[in-house]
Amino acid sequence: MQASDIDLTGQVAFVTGGGGGIGRATALCMADMGADIAIIEAIPERCDQVKEMVEARGRKALCIPGNVMDVEVLQNAVATAADTFGRLDILVNNAGGVTRRNFLDLKEKNWRRHIDINLVSNIVATQAAVPVMIEGGRGGSIINVTSIEGSRAAPGYAVYAACKAGINNMTRTLALEFGEYGIRVNTIAPDYTVTPGTRGQWTGPVDESTWYQPTEAQIDSVRRRIPAGRAGIDEECGRVAVFLASPMASYVNGTIIPVDGGSWASSGWVRDRNETWILPPEVID
Repeated sequence: MQASDIDLTGQVAFVTGGGGGIGRATALCMADMGADIAIIEAIPERCDQVKEMVEARGRKALCIPGNVMDVEVLQNAVATAADTFGRLDILVNNAGGVTRRNFLDLKEKNWRRHIDINLVSNIVATQAAVPVMIEGGRGGSIINVTSIEGSRAAPGYAVYAACKAGINNMTRTLALEFGEYGIRVNTIAPDYTVTPGTRGQWTGPVDESTWYQPTEAQIDSVRRRIPAGRAGIDEECGRVAVFLASPMASYVNGTIIPVDGGSWASSGWVRDRNETWILPPEVID
């Protein structure tokens, strides 16, 4: 093994929802490894911000303001990226979102929005990108961003979790369908990760100084249920995405990789006040 095995120089990556959080971190990690970057992002100021950050790394950037829930806009964005760079090697289906509501409280507009942003955008971007990869004849890498909630019950997040579970299954299915073209399809499944959204910033350029700061009780709650003892960092997902896009993962295909600090492994076990792992309903205090 050598350093060049992680090199993405000369490749082009398209990232949906690439303006903040895991999407932005992934775009920047890939730029660090030599890839040119195209993103689509609903918040225009974040497009400008990412473009500057990618170009500061010496790579080319194309940042397209747009809503991934608009099928035509997303299709055109993929086509524009392919036309601009003359190739497309990596697709990161990162865009998504969720609002917690009990299932019976969901109105049609709520569940349709969940499906459109989390599942339909993934389908649209993949259908648009794969023919470009096939025509290029170099293979490619598709990396989906789902969630640990796609593999476990998620009360209050039923439709979101169903979308993520659907993407997990589609990952495995498309790995079979696209394997003959040298296109690998894999998924990363984070748990709670620090992003602008989880810190309450929904508009404007990413600005950590404006973020909500969790209370000590909230920090402790995260520490008790995640074996790593803390929330995830967006760049930690970006690093795994780089691995999956690189030659180092040339034989990794059809996998769902938890990037969750051990949450999936703990499967409901939590730390009690004595720092002993227990499985509720044992008493924590």
